[in-house]
Amino acid sequence: MSSAQYHVDVQVAAELEDASAGDVREAALAVLRHQNVQAPAELSILLTDSESVRQLNRTYRERDEATDVLSFPSGEMMPGAEHYLGDVAIAIPVARAQAARSGHELQAELALLTIHGILHLLGYDHAIPDEKEQMWQVQEEVLSQLGLHVIPTEE
Repeated sequence: MSSAQYHVDVQVAAELEDASAGDVREAALAVLRHQNVQAPAELSILLTDSESVRQLNRTYRERDEATDVLSFPSGEMMPGAEHYLGDVAIAIPVARAQAARSGHELQAELALLTIHGILHLLGYDHAIPDEKEQMWQVQEEVLSQLGLHVIPTEE
């Protein structure tokens, strides 16, 4: 499946210029291909600050805290949006801190969070141990395809 069959809209908050939209898009395309997502498919990824993610978390999950990544599956399809998978929001400051603690580059952490967020859009979850193991395995496989080795931060 070619990347042209997927549309990944990556938006980067102006103050976060060190976040590479190209690397994030590459990770998104890799997980879509790995999971054989039927094309065409679309999604958006927002790379933003911790406060914006905290507000989203408070509004939609009733948790008043910043987190690394949030996923918003599209739910019911609207006419004209049949192929829209949903939205992912990543807090760059949280990602930067996790990368520093784990000893890898920010771009590797962003790849992990992108993959993680998209897997949630595709129905993966990690609330149950067996499902978590499966999700972590897929993350590892996609990261490996990208030439990255990143250990997920435990929640």
